[in-house]
Order: sequence, then structure tokens, then C-alpha cells
Amino acid sequence: MPAQASWQAGHYTFKAAPLLALHREITGAATSTDESYRLRINATGALLTAASPLGIQRGLATFRQVIEATPHGWRAQFCDIQDQPRFRWRGLLVDPARHFLPVAVVKRTIDGMAAVKLNVLHWHLCDDQGWRVESKLFPRLHTVGGATGYYTQAEVREVVRYAAQRGIRVVPEFDLPGHAGALLAAYPRLACNDSLRAVPTRWGVLNIALDPTRESTYTMLDSVLTEMSGLFPDPYFHIGGDENDGRQWRHNPRIVAFMQDKCFLNAKGYVDKHQLQNYFNRRMLSLLQKLGKTMVGWDEILGPDLPAPVVIESWRGPKGVADAVRLGHPALRAHGYYLDLNFSAAAHYAADPLQGIPDSLQARVLGGEAEMWSEFADSVIYESRVWPRAAAVAERLWSPAGLTQDVPDLYRRLAFVSEELDAMGVRHRRAPAALLRQLAAPYPAALPALQTFAALLEPVKEYKRHFQGFKYSTETPLTRLVDAAPAEAEVARRFGATVDSLLASLSIAVPRFPATGPPTLSPVASRQLAALRQQVADWQHATEALPPLFVLSPSLAEYAPLAAQLGLVAALLDQRLAQLAQGQPPLPAWQTTAKAQLDAAQKPVGQAELAIIGAARRLVGSQS
Repeated sequence: MPAQASWQAGHYTFKAAPLLALHREITGAATSTDESYRLRINATGALLTAASPLGIQRGLATFRQVIEATPHGWRAQFCDIQDQPRFRWRGLLVDPARHFLPVAVVKRTIDGMAAVKLNVLHWHLCDDQGWRVESKLFPRLHTVGGATGYYTQAEVREVVRYAAQRGIRVVPEFDLPGHAGALLAAYPRLACNDSLRAVPTRWGVLNIALDPTRESTYTMLDSVLTEMSGLFPDPYFHIGGDENDGRQWRHNPRIVAFMQDKCFLNAKGYVDKHQLQNYFNRRMLSLLQKLGKTMVGWDEILGPDLPAPVVIESWRGPKGVADAVRLGHPALRAHGYYLDLNFSAAAHYAADPLQGIPDSLQARVLGGEAEMWSEFADSVIYESRVWPRAAAVAERLWSPAGLTQDVPDLYRRLAFVSEELDAMGVRHRRAPAALLRQLAAPYPAALPALQTFAALLEPVKEYKRHFQGFKYSTETPLTRLVDAAPAEAEVARRFGATVDSLLASLSIAVPRFPATGPPTLSPVASRQLAALRQQVADWQHATEALPPLFVLSPSLAEYAPLAAQLGLVAALLDQRLAQLAQGQPPLPAWQTTAKAQLDAAQKPVGQAELAIIGAARRLVGSQS
């Protein structure tokens, strides 16, 4: 959303391909990081003015969004847009550590980032399950830790170059001292114990940490970080630092003795893992400062004696950002922007980096990042989990603080962004569609019904997928229906919006006389009611067509109960819509039975859930 925009009546039609005059204004205040621009389109043509190449790039992204193809050629509405970002750090975390993501996927992600004006690729390059960068000094890092895939140094340089051409910085993350399973499988001499035999394949917080008490640990890390930093020219370098509960340290007598020697003790006299991790953080800071890098870490590294230049990225809540800036640190917000939790675009849009931050400390907040962890997203479906919801985070980080949170208009714009990304080659639509075709292969006639069914599903929220009876590992194929289902079901969202609009219309409808007759509906409400009834009928038809596919496809059979529940819910909704058409309130007994049926339908099956249940409850519970 532009910071200042005026739209005038009229359109400019381009005679051939869209043409845009570019003008760079050199001023004394201009810097290479200035992203501001001005885009003017009037009866004489289109002009983009900016003080830096970055501004030109951001203006081009907007220009692509305001032009449209028509039967008579390209055209754009008259406008005068003056635009600049609210935050200078607008990132997206990309995680190839859990599931390796080939360079082509990373490049398409960068293309998408440029289209929505994100400017920092946070590249999470190692974790328990993988070390993903070639090391010429310590080759076991990639041959053992990256056995399922890694980037050569030439490929890393190519990605950095590709991103830079699109105005995007690349900040690497090498997560230390926890999440070190792949590193320690490659070089067990850095481990706290000898329990690790291979690169872990399980998900979850494994509490694997390297030994921070040996000088040999820092000697090796100095060499590794020096080598890795040479691949990334950006001044920031992320060392992770999250989710290490210190259990391996407390269970090692030698490490405990080290902590006692150093007086790393809490108020009760017990060894304090946080003080040992702070010792490690300071050693990392000195190594990175020697390399000319600014250290970034997750909010677990924060402490009262952590040097102020360290940037804190908070994933645990707004309080983490507030604590960081209060202690003098630059800060980033990640909480509220975790795309892998499968929350709605509207939920991400509502989160603000400055929430709870006093005016006097707001300058220390650099911005924020959308995070897309890849436990449940491999190279095939990764893009479908990022887009288009990441665009909502991008707008929140770019747009002015006073921007009205018009959620319906957000979704209108997201639809256009999704179309643009698809045209650019991003596979957020194509990959799930291909997976559905694969799932329907035993009975292709059921593909339309399967598509209808999948469009109403969403994966369970948060990290519930870990705890619903299905054991996942790095080797689990992500080819089930839950993987093809959208993170946010657009069909279900629109259904809910139509239900809400219809109920609002019925609450003010004029009843006929006698009062028992059907209400007089507005033309809009009549169309909405008819559309909902047709939609519900389509769902019923889909559930009737799916049983042969469930019989022929073992991979889909687990979802038969959920499809049956959809059929029951559709029948229920059909009854309620018929009542509304006749102006009949629901009988209490009917409502009680209906609510019990919706309770049953709300239960997840195969780590997926029906996304229409909330709207169905509103419809069933209404008295209109």
C-alpha cells in the first residue's frame, strides 16, 4: 500500500508493451539504501522517479501492480504515488535445513519477495537435520551434515548475486550452540557427549548442543565462520541461539565444573545454563566483529550483560522486542509472522513490530520477518506455504503505521498478488494442483470432486501436526491430502464472508405480511442466498463422488471420514439456508442437533480440518 497515493479518473493505454519513463534524482541526502520513489501516470504517460536504484526497483514493483491487460492492450489508472517503506528490515526466513530447497526454489522465492517489496532473505542454513553449505575447510559438514542436499559455494554466490540484483540482502543463519545435530554428526569432537551417531531425522526440539567450554570449539568455529562469512557480503550474520535448554551441559560433569569455576550460578547456587550460553555468545560476537559483522540472534540470547550492538530477533512474543530495545539492542519481530503455523493472512496482517514499544524506543525496531520453517514443507510445496500470505506481512512492514486495517480489501489485493506471482512462475498454485492430480490418478473422474474437497481443508494450526498420531521424520513424503490443502482456504473464507453479509442483510430485512411469510430480501441478499445454496449443493455432490477414489487410493482412504462429515454439514447448511429463504427461525431442538454435528465435524482427520465450520456455526446459530 503506497504511503501517499492519489487516484484520478481516467486511464492511460499503452500502444504496445507497457512503457515507463525512469528518472533518477541525485540529491545530497540520497543514499544507496533509499527505497523511496514517486510514480505518476497521467494522460501523457508514466514516469517513475527515485533517488537510488533501489527506489527504482520498488517503484517498478508497484508499476507492475497498477497495470492491467485489456482486449485493447495494457492500461493503467491515472495516479500519483509517493512511497517509501516504514521499516528498513522486511525479511523472509527460508529454511532449507529441514527439507533441502534447490536453488531454483530459492530464486523463485526471491522473485516473489521482490514483487512485494521484501528486502532481506534470512537463509537458515543449518539445523539438527542438515548443514546446507559446502565447506572447503571442513568437508564433512556438507558430505555428512548435508548428505540430503547442500549448496556449493558457487551456488551460494549465485543466489546472493541474484538477490542483490533484485534489491534483496541475504543474511545467513548458522544456528549455534543448540540445533547443532548435523554439525556434531559431522564433527563429534565438538559434542558434549557421544550419544549422537548420525544426522537426526526426527522433528522437534532435540536439545543437541555443542560443547562451549573447549577452546578447540572456538578454533573450529572461527575457521568455519570466517569461511562462511566470505560468501555473504551483508554486514549482518545470524547465529541462532534458540531452544537450548542446557540439559546436555548439565549432564556433563566436566562442563558443570567449568560453570562452577566461572561462577556461572543462579541465585540458588545451581549452575546456570544461560550464563554459559552468554559466555558462548560473547565469544561468537568477538569472532564476528573481527570479520566486520553485526551479530543477530533469537531472543533466548538476550541478557542484561549482552553487548548492545547485537540485534535481537524475537519469536516468542512482543515482550521480547520490548525487552531488547529497553536494554539498548536493535530488534526484529518474528512473532505473529510464522507462516508455517497456518494462520490466516489477516492474523499476520494484524501483528505490528511496534506493538507495546514506547515512542522513545521505536527507532531501535528495525522491522520484522515472515518465517517459513520447513518441517512440513518440502521443495515441492514450500512455495504454497509462503504465498500469498507472506505478502500480507510485506505490506504490514512497508506501509505507514496509520494504514487502516481493511481486511476485506487486503484479501482483494492478495488475489491480484497471487495472480502476479503465478504469472512470474512462482509455483504456489501449480504444485498443490499437481499433487491433487497425482492423488486422483487411480480414479481421474473424481479429480473435480477431490479439488472441491481439498479447497475446503486446511492443515491443523500451530504445531499440532506433531501430536496427532502420525510420526513424521525427514524421510516422510509430504504427498498426502493435508499437504495439497491450502494453508488458508480461500473458498472457505469467501463462504464465511458471504454468510456474514447475508446474515447482516437478513437482520434488517422487511418481513412480509402476514409475519409468517418469507422476508423481502434485497437483490444482493437474494443472490447471496442463491449462491450459498448452490455452493452447498456442489459440496454435497463432491462428497457423493469421492467414495470410489477412497477405495482405490490407499493414501486418500484416511480422509473418507472427513469427507463424510462434509456431506453431513452440507446437508445441515442446506436445511438452514432453506429456513432462511422462508424466514423461518431454527427450532431449538434442531439447533442442538446441528451444533453437535458441527462439533463432530470440527475434529481433525489426517492432520487436516474443515475450514467452513466457523461460518457454519454462525449460520446455524443465527435467529434471522
